[in-house]
Amino acid sequence: MFGVDVPVAGAPMAGVSGGRLAAAVSAGGGLGLIGVGNTTTAEAIRAEAAVASQAGRPFGIGLMAWVLPGQPGQFDATLEAGPALVSVSFGDLDPWVLRFREAGIRVATQVGHVADARVAADLGVDVIVARGGEGGGHGRDAVGTLPLLQGVLDAVDLPVLAAGGIVTARGLAAVLAAGAAGAWVGTAFLASPEAANTAAARARIRAARDTDTVYSRVFDVGQRIPWPAEYGGRSLANGFSARWAGREDELARDQDAQAELAAARQAGDYDTACLYAGQGVGLVTAERPAAEIVAGLGAGAERLLRAWA
Repeated sequence: MFGVDVPVAGAPMAGVSGGRLAAAVSAGGGLGLIGVGNTTTAEAIRAEAAVASQAGRPFGIGLMAWVLPGQPGQFDATLEAGPALVSVSFGDLDPWVLRFREAGIRVATQVGHVADARVAADLGVDVIVARGGEGGGHGRDAVGTLPLLQGVLDAVDLPVLAAGGIVTARGLAAVLAAGAAGAWVGTAFLASPEAANTAAARARIRAARDTDTVYSRVFDVGQRIPWPAEYGGRSLANGFSARWAGREDELARDQDAQAELAAARQAGDYDTACLYAGQGVGLVTAERPAAEIVAGLGAGAERLLRAWA
């Protein structure tokens, strides 16, 4: 569908997956995606898309459905960029799927349970991303990756990418063996030099253990980011998330906590600031170029699948 050599798409992580990372994933044989946040401007999308296109390979752009009504420039800039794939997730897809498809752009969406997948298929998306609760960043925490993948594969007649906890070749081989068309991979690229995060963030990722993540709405509430309540985020646990867990209503009124979080983000203080990552983060132990990660996933999965066969 996208001319990739390795059945891996780089998850569109806002603030991490810029044009440089998307280009590196695509150049490595996968499909890189640019992550668009709730405040990303149309000009920024155009600039990052220009960088991604320098690889001379297909790339994609990831949008959030709940943001688009208030940020119509994101839709227009994405349409102008002409990506091979647009991911539209987390909200009402109905106004957007047909408009992208009429422009000749394939559309994917991330789903967190089987009912989501059925709705998306009925709306005409081209690709379903079965994102389990293990995944980093935002999404549902309703079902784990493997049971979700099995249910979605049985429920829809579309290519399905598995997401959540897929960091190594073993994970890619497992979901391919189950019938997935490929994997949607984010956390594995968090320590890549092409990522748009900071050196301090990459060091924190490399030091994290598999038990160090938490699923929460604390950081969205603290930063006053109006994510729909059904979509929390999986991040590295820290002092701020522990202190405010279960106190989100109080946090929404606490201006000092909001200021503390903003200052920590500016300073790169991840004892307080948010750093999104999935449960596979304990497997990310070195800073590796994105193309090398993609090649390793593909070659390793092929060896395992041939050995099993």
